[in-house]
Amino acid sequence: MNSHRLSRLFLVVLLIASGCVKVGPDFVKPEAAVAPNWLETGDNRVQTGPPNYRNWWQIFNDPILNRLIDTTYHENLTLRIAGVRVLGARAQLGIAVGEVYPQTQQALGSVIKNRLSETAATTAPGSPVSFWQSTLGLTASWEIDFWGKFRRAIESADAGLLAAVADYDNTLVSLTADVGAAYILIRTLEKRLDIARRNVEVQKESLQIATARFEGGTTSERDVEQAKTVLASTQATIPTLETQLRQTKNALCVLLGLAPNNLSELLGSSITIPAPPPQVAVGIPADLLRRRPDIQRAEYRAGEQCARIGVAKANLYPAFSLTGSFGFLASDVGSFALGDMFRWQSRTGSFGPSFQWNILNYGQITNLVRVQDARFQELLIAYQDTVLRAQQEVEDGLIGFLKSQERANFLVQSTAAAQRSVDLAILQYREGITDFTTVLTAEQNLLTQQNDLATTLGDISRNLVAVYRALGGGWQMREEKDFVPDSIKATMAARTNWGKLLAPAAHTPPPPEQPRSLIRAPDW
Repeated sequence: MNSHRLSRLFLVVLLIASGCVKVGPDFVKPEAAVAPNWLETGDNRVQTGPPNYRNWWQIFNDPILNRLIDTTYHENLTLRIAGVRVLGARAQLGIAVGEVYPQTQQALGSVIKNRLSETAATTAPGSPVSFWQSTLGLTASWEIDFWGKFRRAIESADAGLLAAVADYDNTLVSLTADVGAAYILIRTLEKRLDIARRNVEVQKESLQIATARFEGGTTSERDVEQAKTVLASTQATIPTLETQLRQTKNALCVLLGLAPNNLSELLGSSITIPAPPPQVAVGIPADLLRRRPDIQRAEYRAGEQCARIGVAKANLYPAFSLTGSFGFLASDVGSFALGDMFRWQSRTGSFGPSFQWNILNYGQITNLVRVQDARFQELLIAYQDTVLRAQQEVEDGLIGFLKSQERANFLVQSTAAAQRSVDLAILQYREGITDFTTVLTAEQNLLTQQNDLATTLGDISRNLVAVYRALGGGWQMREEKDFVPDSIKATMAARTNWGKLLAPAAHTPPPPEQPRSLIRAPDW
């Protein structure tokens, strides 16, 4: 068998083997503990039907909240960072795809003046020791993917791209929930401020009554001082609430991609706390595995790491390569000239298979495989932990939502009673039937009950926001939309040649249930 046939046979065997052999484990979705149902499903306020989580903020029927969410989606900088990371992951996939093809290919050329030693053993007597030499050619080296190292790298990059998309979605879930929670807290603080200011006016009237009675000689100065004490105490709560309100607005500004301001145009003048519906649809716990982006991200990160085990393990085996070069070489020695380089007789080349095997690596490769396996196991456990924490977050939100409703019902009754008590106490004090301590106690109780009621009403809404955050709602708003605004893509395209990778279709991976071929055209 001549050398040409041997080379062809070797190449065919390598290409066939590279299409079927892949060392390392294939990823299998890990098992995780999932409860059959939620603990609160016996309550008629919790429905197990399909939850309305896509645009969950619309259940509050608050156009201002809707507008804030929309602004956040288009302007938030953290979300833009996550979108750019999707582009980076797509480019990383392009690197992995390119490794399947000849890894080294170069066009070479040179014109060199040579001066040989006249006393060297390799210099023949009478041969020229000074001459010019020119070369022009190509060289390439192709490591055949015999053990699936490069295909495993593509698997890893595919999973990395899916994980980047899931991270974008998880960022969007957190942002919508953060905006909803911040907006509800702002309305709650505004309500509490209004309550404090109205109680200040009531207590000022009580101080005037006490002062008038003291000046009339019907009571002691103690009533006046007690009235001043309660009034000043209530007034002292206002700066604290104003500080919290300003800080919450500042946080909301960051979420909206704005410099800190009072948000008067966006928020308007209403101080009504968004009221949620009395019931919530949550589905079943198993739905979380399909819907929550952080669970999906944990799964994809595990799959990404699983493929890296195969990449590391392939280094334990010999690497088979095809190397070759072709070009033209000429010199000005004797009757030849540099221009002879372009004659067919000046061609030079080499081609053939080779292999390289790191047989003595002193355990380095084996231990690298073990490192990758340990990281994979870590991510499997992290996936299981993410599933458990997701269920905990839903349960925490549900119990908070339900019990806050019950607390609010009692506080409505206690607040009404406290208001009636204040009215009666002031009337009786005017008529001299009771002492001023009764008035003060009633006023303090009224402030406490009103404040607690406003806080609890806000807690109901914020706990419902927490439920929808835990259910993984909100990220669906980005479907059929790009990850990065056109303005940012234009800036990136002006700075760097991104080819076709900035097009939405280029960095939108297919669903995991539709696996792509691992042998693909390069991304030029």
